[in-house]
Amino acid sequence: MIGTILGSRYQLLQKIGEGGMAVVYKAKCLLLNRYVAVKILKEEYSNNLEFMNKFRKEAAAAASFSANNIVNIYDVGSDNNINYIVMEFVNGKTLKEVIQERGRLNVDDTLSIGIQIAKALECAHKNNIIHRDIKPHNILVTEDGTVKVTDFGIAKAVSSDTITHTSKVIGSAHYFSPEQAKGKIVDYRTDIYSLGIVLYEMITGKVPFDGDSAVSVALKHIQEPVISPRLIIGSIPESLSNLILKATEKDPIRRYQTVTDLLNDLKKIQNNQSFTIVNSREENEFTRVMDPINIKATADSFEEDEDEEDDEPIKIKKSNSKVDNKKKKWIIVSVVVILAIVLGISAGKLFTSLPAVGAAKNEVEIPVITGLPKEQGQKNVEDLGLKFVVLSEEKNDKPKGTIIQVFPNEGSKVKKESEVRVRLSAGPGEEELPDLALLDKNVAQDYIVNLGFMVGKITEENSEEVGQGLVIKSDPGPKSKLKKGDIVNLVISKGSAVKYTKVQDLSNMTVDEASKVLSTSGLKLGDATAVLTDDKAKDGKIFNQSIAPGTKVKENEAVSVNYYKYQDPDAGKITVPKFVGMSVKDAKEMADKLGLDLQANGDDKAIIEKQDKAPGTKVEKGTTITVTVTKKDDKKGD
Repeated sequence: MIGTILGSRYQLLQKIGEGGMAVVYKAKCLLLNRYVAVKILKEEYSNNLEFMNKFRKEAAAAASFSANNIVNIYDVGSDNNINYIVMEFVNGKTLKEVIQERGRLNVDDTLSIGIQIAKALECAHKNNIIHRDIKPHNILVTEDGTVKVTDFGIAKAVSSDTITHTSKVIGSAHYFSPEQAKGKIVDYRTDIYSLGIVLYEMITGKVPFDGDSAVSVALKHIQEPVISPRLIIGSIPESLSNLILKATEKDPIRRYQTVTDLLNDLKKIQNNQSFTIVNSREENEFTRVMDPINIKATADSFEEDEDEEDDEPIKIKKSNSKVDNKKKKWIIVSVVVILAIVLGISAGKLFTSLPAVGAAKNEVEIPVITGLPKEQGQKNVEDLGLKFVVLSEEKNDKPKGTIIQVFPNEGSKVKKESEVRVRLSAGPGEEELPDLALLDKNVAQDYIVNLGFMVGKITEENSEEVGQGLVIKSDPGPKSKLKKGDIVNLVISKGSAVKYTKVQDLSNMTVDEASKVLSTSGLKLGDATAVLTDDKAKDGKIFNQSIAPGTKVKENEAVSVNYYKYQDPDAGKITVPKFVGMSVKDAKEMADKLGLDLQANGDDKAIIEKQDKAPGTKVEKGTTITVTVTKKDDKKGD
C-alpha cells in the first residue's frame, strides 16, 4: 500500500498503526500539502455490511463535532474498493506507550491527562455520542502534553437503540464497564467507568483486573471490587483514589452521573490535592455494631428486582398484593439497616472518645526490607508482630522474589498486627516483540529501545514491495518472546532493485555526444540512422529520438536516434561540355565517355550549331543532350 494515492489526493507514506478492523497510515495530502492519518478498512471487512456500517458511523460520529482534545476527521471515501477515513495526523505516542515507558505516571500528569480526556468526552456527550471504547490505546499524547481522543469506531449515537439489549459485547475487556460486559444498557456512564480504569492504570501502572482471557477479565468487572489505588501506591492522594473508586462503581447509579461532574472534581484535586471526595463505597464503610442480617433474604429480594430491570423496559406497574409484600420486606430491611447505622455511628464515637492507653507501646516501626528476598523480609516483619501480605508480582530487573515496594513506607510507625503490604519482583520476564515491518528505520529502533531490547545489526536489501528506508523484517521475528537486553537485528529496504533514470533531450547533439550523455545516465545508444540533407549547418546533428525527453525508463535501456548527414547536391553529377562546333561523331564519343546520351539531327560529319543544355550545366548521368547541326543548304548559301 505504501506509495498508493487514494482519491487522487492522499499518498500513503508509512504504516503507523493497526487495529482489529483497520490499518492506519501516515499520508500526505497532495492538495493541501500537509500530513494526515488515513485509516483503511481491512480487505476482509470491505464486503461485510455490518463492519462497513460501523466504519462509516465512526466518520459520521466524529465529524459531527470538533474539540481541541478530539482527533479531527477531514474526509471519508472509497477508491477501488479501499474504504478510508482521513483524520488529523497527531505526532505523538499512545497513552499506553507512555505508561509502558514510564511504568506509571505521577499525580500531576495523571490529573492533566485525565482532565483533557474528560473534556473530550464532555464534548462528545453533549453531541449525544458515547465513545464506548475509552482505553489508553485510543488516546494520543503529543510531545507538548496535548491529549487527543481518537477511534470512535464503535461509538454509538444516543437514541432508542441505547436502551435495548445487544447480542454482542463491544469494547476492550480490560476497560469494559460491567454493563458492557453483560451486554446491557449502555449510556454516558459507561465512558465514565472506562475513564476511571484509565486513570487507575495511569496512577498505578496496572489495570485493576487481568486474566487469561477476555471472558475472565469481563467477569471480574462484573463480580470483583476494584482495589483502592492507595493499597497499591500508598503515596496516591486520598482524593484521587476516591475519585477513581467513584468512577469505577459497578452500579452506574453510584458513579459520577455526568463526565462534567468528574471533570470538575479532577480540576479541584489539581488545585488542591487534599480536597475531600467521598465515594459511595466509603459511605457504607463506617464501623458499626449491628444485628446479623438475613443475607439470603436480602439477596433474593435484590435478585428479583434486578431480573425485572434486566428483562423489561421501565414501566408503571399496577398495585397488587405481591408488590405490597415486597414493599413491606424492603421497609423492614431498611429499618434494620438504618438502626444499624445509627448504632454504628454512636459506637464509633464512643470508641474514638476513649483515651489511647498504651497506644505507644503497641506501635512498631516498619523495618527496611526493600531489596531483600521475600523469605527474609517476611521474617523481619513477622518478628515485629506485623502481618506480611504480598500484593502482587511484577516484571522487574531485580531477581524473582525480591521485595521492590513496601506499603506503608518503611520507617512508618504502625500498630502491631497491622498489615505490611509488599510487591515482589517477578524477574525480568519476557516481552513480546511487535511486528516492525513497514516502520521507518528510526521509528523501529525507538520501539526496540523503549521495550528494553538492543538494536543489533542493520542490513539493507532491495525490495520491490517495501519502500526505501522502511523495515522489511526483524530478527527475531514478530511475537518473539525476548528478555531485556536481547538483540534485535533489522533488515532495511534499499528500494527497488530495478533502478529508473530520466532520458535526456539529445536534440542537436552529435551521435558521439549523445552516447556519452546516455552512458552517464545509465542508458545506452541504440540504432543511429542518418537522414541526408543539403543543409551543411545540420550535418551530424540529432533531430529525433526513440524515447521522448523526460521519460523515466529502466537503466540500460537503449535509445535510438536519427541524425542529419550532409550531401553536396551536385555530388555525382556530370558537367555538360561545349558540343557546339564539334562534329556529331566527335560529340557522341565525348558524351559516351561522360555517361551522357547525345541526340543529333544530322550525320556524323555534320557540325553542331546548338545544344539544349548549356555548357557547364550539372546533370545526372544518362541525361540526354539534344544538339542541332548546320544544314548543308545553309553552307551553300554562304
